[in-house]
Amino acid sequence: MQKTLNIAMIGCGFMGKMHSNAYSKVNSIFDLDYTACMKVACDSRDNGKVVKDFASRWHWQEMETDWRRLLDRKDIDLIDICVPNSLHREIAVASLAAGKMVCTEKPLALNAEQGAQMVEAAEKSGKKTMIWFNQRRFPSVTLAKQMIDDGALGRVFHYRGTYLQDWTISKEAPFGGPTFWRLDLKDAGSGVTGDLLAHALDVAMWLNGPIVDLSAMTETFIKERKTQADSSKVVKVEIDDAAQCMVRFANGSIGTFEASRYARGRKNANAFEINGEFGSFAFDAETPDQLKFYNHKDDSKIRGWKVISVWDSDQPYMDRWWVPGMGISYEHTFVHAAADFLADLADGKKRVPDFSDGLRTQMVCDTILASAKKGQWMKTGLT
Repeated sequence: MQKTLNIAMIGCGFMGKMHSNAYSKVNSIFDLDYTACMKVACDSRDNGKVVKDFASRWHWQEMETDWRRLLDRKDIDLIDICVPNSLHREIAVASLAAGKMVCTEKPLALNAEQGAQMVEAAEKSGKKTMIWFNQRRFPSVTLAKQMIDDGALGRVFHYRGTYLQDWTISKEAPFGGPTFWRLDLKDAGSGVTGDLLAHALDVAMWLNGPIVDLSAMTETFIKERKTQADSSKVVKVEIDDAAQCMVRFANGSIGTFEASRYARGRKNANAFEINGEFGSFAFDAETPDQLKFYNHKDDSKIRGWKVISVWDSDQPYMDRWWVPGMGISYEHTFVHAAADFLADLADGKKRVPDFSDGLRTQMVCDTILASAKKGQWMKTGLT
């Protein structure tokens, strides 16, 4: 008999849409022992108008404006956090103490200190957690992971990761508020480091192991902005608009990372290349159904980069979707994450990244910011 997982989601912005879409589709696409029940959507903005409209559009059963009222409800199993980073710790720790499972958007928290408190709360409660590192769940990236684990690359020498966008180039983009809170240090904790590099770093360490030390630089290109709440008010911008770093992995390989919201023409270019003794992989989220592979073991007459079209039923997740040639994209990575979370509940395995994984990425993010400030190589604390 199928079991029901009653979900309360806090935050009805862009990520709230993505998570709602995933919950609404996951049981139609995947055969699972658990059913995702969209029980309560919660958002305090505009005296409840935001959540009322959102719940109606996405078919949440109920709506709420105060997340604290969710904690005592016996009919809520999971709290899903889709609010600014500054609220992650408070909501997560309280929810875990109330006996709820918790999922949260990335980054885990404002910093590693807060993230460690969330991990401690999760361990004390014994409840399952997940951080929505959905970029792992592109079938192309999961296929690369499987092939790397099977030895396709042999010893790894290099990793290069980039995450490039261009949505804050305009100096007229306002500071703060519901649309541009990622530009506000107190709400976001950092700029592209926590927003974009967190994804790139998670994928890198999933594929290639821990990052042990690094040297970084950051830049803020537009130093002041008008606030969204009051266009006559100008404030200092303290987040990083761009970040670059050199890293060393525990396995002896070296790498570089770059993230920017000022890469004109790049909308969601989360890309990596990884080079080993037997071959290389390359991937770009702007062409998500393509995994590029160079296999040095091929006969020299035909050796070269080839494009693997990841849409066949024997490739990760694709047996649940459409016929070959009809690819999938960004939204589907969230469906895959939700499916893996529900599968974990049924069999006790660990398919999804949890708060401890989020903390490891947060530690690297914190080290990037500290290194950039001090201008020196620093250890991340990972081994």
